[in-house]
Amino acid sequence: MIVELLDTTIREGEQTANVSFTVDQKVEIVQLLDEFGVEFIELGHPAVSPDVRDAVDRISKLDIKANKLIHGRALPADIDDAVKYNVPWMGMFFGTSPLSLEHKFQIDQEEALKRIRDAVSYAKDKDLKVRFTAEDATRTDFGFLTDVFGVAEEAGADRFSIPDTVGTMSPGTIREFVTKICEVINIPLHVHCHNDYGLAAANTLAGMEAGALLGDVTINGLGERSGIAALAEVAIALKMLYKVENDWKLELLPKISRVVERASGVFNSENRPVVGMYAFTHKAGLHTRAVLKDPRTYEAFPPEVVDRNRHITIDKYSGHDAVRARLQDMNIQTTDEQLDEILTKIKSKPQKRRFSDIDLIEVADDVLDIDLRARVPLGVEAIIQMGLSSALYTTRITRRLMGFSQVKEVYEITGDYDVVVHVVANSIGDLNDFIEELRVSEGVEQTATHIILKGYEKDTD
Repeated sequence: MIVELLDTTIREGEQTANVSFTVDQKVEIVQLLDEFGVEFIELGHPAVSPDVRDAVDRISKLDIKANKLIHGRALPADIDDAVKYNVPWMGMFFGTSPLSLEHKFQIDQEEALKRIRDAVSYAKDKDLKVRFTAEDATRTDFGFLTDVFGVAEEAGADRFSIPDTVGTMSPGTIREFVTKICEVINIPLHVHCHNDYGLAAANTLAGMEAGALLGDVTINGLGERSGIAALAEVAIALKMLYKVENDWKLELLPKISRVVERASGVFNSENRPVVGMYAFTHKAGLHTRAVLKDPRTYEAFPPEVVDRNRHITIDKYSGHDAVRARLQDMNIQTTDEQLDEILTKIKSKPQKRRFSDIDLIEVADDVLDIDLRARVPLGVEAIIQMGLSSALYTTRITRRLMGFSQVKEVYEITGDYDVVVHVVANSIGDLNDFIEELRVSEGVEQTATHIILKGYEKDTD
């Protein structure tokens, strides 16, 4: 089974509130998506603004494998725009629901069908491949929608797209809806599912189960309001659950996600599937014990598939196996009695959310009388102070910093420095590489780094 994905991050994704990508950022996103292997990339709607037009112009000239598609209205002006860029595909949209006809166009169904026919015919006369989108299709009377299908297909549309524009479908209803549509059209069907009820990924998969060839996605699920289906979630589900044969590079998903986090300023929740910080972190004692023996007990798929690592967190929920494994990673051996005592000390601090390697070594030191100074922790924490150019907008660098996985907190401050960053790296080498990346960043004039030797949390009892 082979299906297709259309990524619309630089069009639909940029419609997320407070998001605006630069042309360079769009180029980087497109190149990463092409390396990943998406089949279609939507370049944008040139009529929106001069910078969108500049981005479409530049990206249209890139040598990429993915099919390029320009977004536009069912109007001659937008069709002429699409022709200018020598891009094979145009994604043409026209609202077909009663709400659209009344409030957007003030026309009846007969006039709508005429406009659709004329627009598709005009685009085909210009030698464009047309993906016709019936905007708000899932709230359109099915009888009229069937007429829309017929008119668009007769006029030469190459593909038909069904958007659940306000996310009102459920997996069951969209499966039934797409099944009915596939019975009355002869061209490939696409689905575009919004996430207003948190069902975008499920609805996309259900629509593809029912016969849609292609699903629209964005990186990190960006888009209007609550966004649309997320690339990482749909792609991993299609590969692991549906066994599709597409040659996507799943290992690139975390990198692509981080790039778009930094560019958009919209950051994933820690427990977001696939790309979230905690997606492969295990905590409860029974879970960690089983995972250490066979990860399949509590992992739907191996983290290595998406170039991630498994992590066992240590706190009051931890069991013997998790603590023993963590200590052994640091070449610290214990007897069963000593391990019992270490675990008792950990559980006696219920307000402590996480035990770092240094914290764990200190607890072990109380029991084993080991030399703390001789131990090098696997994790290194540091505070980095940054002085910025007066011409740089401080919030801009703050948003960028929060996109790095090593960064835990960022503070804008007064004084000789402008920003303070709390960083957790895997090693001193990783920390140095990260600091060097910061130093060469535009607008960064000076940095000062302080390794955290020991942290204290206020006792709230």
